[in-house]
Amino acid sequence: MEAHLDHDKKKHIETIMRLAEQSRPNESVLTQDDVIRDSWMRCIHEHKLDPTRSQEAIILPYHQLREHQDQIDDFLHIARHGLETLYHQVTGLGYAVLLTDAHGVTVDFIGDIQLDKSLRKAGLYLGSNWNEMVAGTCGVGTCITTGEALTVHLNDHFDATHIPLTCTAAPIFDPLGKLKAVLDISALTSPHHKESQHLALQLVKMFAHQIENAHFLHRFTQDWILRLSLAPEFLEVDPEFLVAVDEAGKIIGHNRRAQLLFCEDGETNLIGRSINQILNLEVNELPRFVSAKPADRRAVRIHGSQKLLFVSALAPTKVQAGSHAGKAEMVVPAPLAALSGGDTTLDRQIDRAAKLVNSPISILITGETGSGKEFFAKALHKSSERRDGPFIPVNCAAIPESLIESELFGYTAGSFSGAATKGKRGLIQEADGGTLFLDEIGDMPKPLQARLLRVLSEREVLPIGATQAAPVNIRVVAATHCDLENLVVAGLFRDDLYYRLCGAHFTLPPLRDRKDMAWVIDRVLAINAKQNASPFVPELDKEAREILMRHRWPGNLRELNNVIAFATSVSSEKLISAADLPEYLLSKERFSELDLPVDADSVFEHEKSRLLALLRGCSWNVTAAAQQMGISRVTIYKKMKRYNVKPPI
Repeated sequence: MEAHLDHDKKKHIETIMRLAEQSRPNESVLTQDDVIRDSWMRCIHEHKLDPTRSQEAIILPYHQLREHQDQIDDFLHIARHGLETLYHQVTGLGYAVLLTDAHGVTVDFIGDIQLDKSLRKAGLYLGSNWNEMVAGTCGVGTCITTGEALTVHLNDHFDATHIPLTCTAAPIFDPLGKLKAVLDISALTSPHHKESQHLALQLVKMFAHQIENAHFLHRFTQDWILRLSLAPEFLEVDPEFLVAVDEAGKIIGHNRRAQLLFCEDGETNLIGRSINQILNLEVNELPRFVSAKPADRRAVRIHGSQKLLFVSALAPTKVQAGSHAGKAEMVVPAPLAALSGGDTTLDRQIDRAAKLVNSPISILITGETGSGKEFFAKALHKSSERRDGPFIPVNCAAIPESLIESELFGYTAGSFSGAATKGKRGLIQEADGGTLFLDEIGDMPKPLQARLLRVLSEREVLPIGATQAAPVNIRVVAATHCDLENLVVAGLFRDDLYYRLCGAHFTLPPLRDRKDMAWVIDRVLAINAKQNASPFVPELDKEAREILMRHRWPGNLRELNNVIAFATSVSSEKLISAADLPEYLLSKERFSELDLPVDADSVFEHEKSRLLALLRGCSWNVTAAAQQMGISRVTIYKKMKRYNVKPPI
């Protein structure tokens, strides 16, 4: 097999070398179509690629990948549903689904985890660079260059390394007509004939069109949107053409098909033209196309033509009072807004989260222990359309490793010794219709990570002992205080699961860095009083407040909550004094011990130092340390094992 592949590569290189020697290739030399031939010529003469030098796929390091993802963050969230739906259409056929940015870098990816290593080696993976300038003729790179959907099949590839692959790609354009992204499905192997990919090409074009339209509709909710179709039957279902206009009737956006339709006269730009320049329609007539009259009675002619289009108009929503065409400011849902008293860093995270409350993508929340990750997850849930569904928290660090599989996935009757006679629904199924919150995901055993990845990919769960999977409709929010990237590098956490969980990443600031510290203290006082059904909210005297304000709070919000609960319980009046606070807060030694220097190059050592300081401050009483941090004793013991922290003899 390898000898045959080497022979194919050698023959492929010889063909390209003959092309390179000609200034104008003749038809007898090559069988590739014009698009592929032109790309080969670009690779040789413009990109200066050497066909004799094969190179493995280029995978960008995470920090560079993240820069590319951040550039199109909002678009990624919209496109994600399209990728997952497309992948379900081709599951079992050997395809991986890739979404790249306009530079050719894969910013989202779904593939069969059983083929994980092979896909990564071939470059069908997150972070791969398929720009034609570095990868040669390929589906993504040549699609970017030409702006057209195409299949680059087997020997069509320039680099001999890629000739086993078949890659089918379609461009996605932004509302101004510029290339935004490329949608691609690729397979490691394929039938020899290129015609075998015809249906794949049509499928990718269809989903690229749907993603492009979804992005368009999301962007222009505050403007007039015209949905146009050649057939009235498809006008409300799947309109081919989209055009956005402002209140003056000027075109401010369009999808790719509309640009191609209305620019037949050689004009390449629709932006800024009046609507009556492309349709026999005035802006003041738009309201009548919003009515519920039958679609076949809403026809207009293309300007200067006898061709008819059927029109459905979407009116602007929530335009600001006193503004003619201004955008309404985003309203942050109350549960999210209640998390901050004006801290700039946290406010930025909240504003980002507000855009994603109803998105199907998974979310990763990171931050120190006790920094409010579960509060943030609950606020996301309560702000979403899933608010009436269950919110199921799972502490992956607190559940014993021997039980976590059965707790998460459930089991059937008699599936193992000691199983309940009627079986048990797992926590994943309990979260159906709502949100599954996986706290301390970094502590999930690696064998179970593969099973969780399948749940996220297939949206179904297979209980222990079951032969048929059950569908689940869940939103997954994961959280950890660990540096998952370091765990991935160390081989302790699956990189594909990390990328799947990290559809959107939020980092919460530690309590000591928050600028709204005084507000947080007062809010915890109020919440504590409400939980205890107290008729009043106690106040802090000046000295007590100063002590709380200058403390470093290694346990963050959990520690603060425990301190307030303690002080409220021991205080005899409505006023909490310094004497009512836990003794360790008054110790200067305690301050200096916890305020340890952080080695920026070693998160591991920093975490170990913090754990040591906590245990020493509690005289190595694990129960007291766990209570202070607001976590279980099991979690403390796991941390001690991870960081090799042992009590003194």
